[in-house]
Amino acid sequence: MKNIASIIAIVVISSFGFAQNGAKIQFKTTDNTIDYGTISKKNDTGIRSIEFTNTGDAPLIISNVLSTSGFTISSKPAASIAPGKTGKFEIKYNMVSGPIRKTITVESNAVNYDGGRIPLKIKGEVIAD
Repeated sequence: MKNIASIIAIVVISSFGFAQNGAKIQFKTTDNTIDYGTISKKNDTGIRSIEFTNTGDAPLIISNVLSTSGFTISSKPAASIAPGKTGKFEIKYNMVSGPIRKTITVESNAVNYDGGRIPLKIKGEVIAD
């Protein structure tokens, strides 16, 4: 019985060592998906602002935002984002008619994503005018 209690104590104590300290990123979008919905070239610029919060306990650094074809990264934070603060970057779709199924990858020092790389899914549809 004493051995079981010792094992449980060791497991509980060692689990504290796995708690992640550092910058953490949380996006305002559901499931890290940006939904353009159904849009038209005539009434939409294709620009979206992507907001996020640093929910960690260290400054968050966005080192890069990688786009796929059809997207341009208009802006990204140049300075680090302090814990509890929000930041944003802008993307612009080139408004080609048809469905939008793309991914943008955010590279950061966030410890809550593997290697600090966060894939953002982008979906929607552009209708011809």
